[in-house]
Amino acid sequence: MADVTRRLLLRHLRATPTTWVRHQVRGQTRREGVGQAFWYRPLTASLSEVPVNDRELPLLFHARTSDFSDITVQATVTYRVTDPSAAASRLDFSLDPRTGEARGRPLDQVATLLSELAQQPALDLLARMPLAEALTAGIAPVRQAVTEALAGADRLTETGVSVVSARVVAIRPEPDLERALQTPTRESVQADADRATYARRAQAVEQERAIAENELQSKIELARREQQLVEQHGANDRRRTELKAETALVDTRAAAERDRVAAAAEAERERALAEARAAAVRAVGLAEGEAEAARLAAYRDLPQGVLTGMALRELAGNLPEIGQLTVSPDMITELLGRLNRAGEG
Repeated sequence: MADVTRRLLLRHLRATPTTWVRHQVRGQTRREGVGQAFWYRPLTASLSEVPVNDRELPLLFHARTSDFSDITVQATVTYRVTDPSAAASRLDFSLDPRTGEARGRPLDQVATLLSELAQQPALDLLARMPLAEALTAGIAPVRQAVTEALAGADRLTETGVSVVSARVVAIRPEPDLERALQTPTRESVQADADRATYARRAQAVEQERAIAENELQSKIELARREQQLVEQHGANDRRRTELKAETALVDTRAAAERDRVAAAAEAERERALAEARAAAVRAVGLAEGEAEAARLAAYRDLPQGVLTGMALRELAGNLPEIGQLTVSPDMITELLGRLNRAGEG
């Protein structure tokens, strides 16, 4: 919609790049075109605004097939005004010069015209087709029929409207009929799903059986290995006992041998010690005998007085301790007599 601005007694109109505007004064065209901007007097101006951009028109209509089944056709028509001058002459695209508001709804008339022109060939075509064909292969023929009908419509050409494209989105039956038609497919899909479920369950059972067999084989193998382990433990224990017995026997024999060797060494040591003691005793006896013989030989050559003195000295060395000694002439006389007798003897 154009933008109208008020300035005292004048108005300024600024159109968008997608709208065509015509300015007339007393039936004479002053200016027209796309994206216009101008000043005008509202009391004498006549304005028309025609959109020239592409517009989408959704269509939804009912039809009946050759087997008397009701269906719904959903389509979309894209159109634009290619001759805005003709459209402004045939339809009311006028604007209020004071406010810039549209006075009519010409696009609704265009939409009604397009809807009627599009529905008629579609209804005629679907009326000659059975329901199954219309649902499975009816979209392309209906789209072609609608496109051809709109392209060759003289009324659209006179109005300045051109159809850019026509698309048929869907052709659907009534909900109850659609569910009934979908039942065989649903049953087939459900049957396939059931078969897949059963196959999956059978596969799962087979896998469980394989798993159980593997577990059983694993248990058997584990039991066999445990048996081997127990046997090996027993053999190891027996071997360990034998080794301990052999080790104890060797230790016993070694201890006995050590005791025997020690006893023999001790006996040899005692014998050697005894021999050494005997040899020492013999050596001491021989030395004492030789010393006594040498002493006697020395005494034999000494004078009598020397021998007497030596005897007295030895006697004095062997006497016990005397606290008090009383010497009388008789005692000396008797002692000297004994010494003389001892010397003579």
